[in-house]
Amino acid sequence: MALLLLLFLANILTISEGTCEPGIVKQIHLLRPRSGAGGNSIPGLSCLSWRLAVETNNMIGWKTVPEECEEYVGHYMLGKQYRKDSRAVAKEAFLYAQSLKLAGDGKDIWIFDIDETTLSNTPYYAQHGFGAQPYNATLFDKWVMEGAAPALPESLWLYKKLLSLGIKVVFLTGRHESQRNTTASNLKNVGYHAWYKLILKRFFLLHFECREPSKYSGKTAVFYKSNEREMLEKKGYRIIGNMGDQWSDLLGTNTGNRTFKLPDPMYYIS
Repeated sequence: MALLLLLFLANILTISEGTCEPGIVKQIHLLRPRSGAGGNSIPGLSCLSWRLAVETNNMIGWKTVPEECEEYVGHYMLGKQYRKDSRAVAKEAFLYAQSLKLAGDGKDIWIFDIDETTLSNTPYYAQHGFGAQPYNATLFDKWVMEGAAPALPESLWLYKKLLSLGIKVVFLTGRHESQRNTTASNLKNVGYHAWYKLILKRFFLLHFECREPSKYSGKTAVFYKSNEREMLEKKGYRIIGNMGDQWSDLLGTNTGNRTFKLPDPMYYIS
């Protein structure tokens, strides 16, 4: 891990978007993996099989990446395979969107999650075990408030393509309302310049500075996002596409006409 962090600081790598859109150059991280997604062989545990179980939602409720798979996950997230997997999803999403006959009334919307969907927290997780360390809300919120998360290039490419088709974008995130300004600035700074709505978990103001917990306190992400999508549809909007890195972004009700799952083996949100 010390070697990885040293490389993180020493290497300034620019990674293009490949065949997605020549000429646009973006980066997710500054770290080059040593041996790609494969990593080292671990007796008694196939980390590739573990990741497959995670991505297919056959493994649920897990708290951390197995300690033995920390390097494997790190190599995957920082290697070419993660980018290739993300590109495959983005391309399929665009082909689908391109095939639609839109109504042209401004009611067709596409929902994007934020963390590990439109913005990448890989620089943070590279310093915290790639999900092998228990989640620390204080440290992660501190990172969020820095507003330094880079764009996931494949999602940024898709975002621009959707706008060119006349599709409105809605960002629906589990981040809290107190992080709105930082999140909006972060999105704009990395290329997401316009959207219809940015939905965050809200607090209810009672009087003066007193706040009541959100109505979503204690509820799952599936409940929260289903409810927010339902409210959008009640206003007459059509969710033609829905993209996220967690199954909780895509399950529940009012999920949209099609859903697209981006890879993320670093954490699980129910």
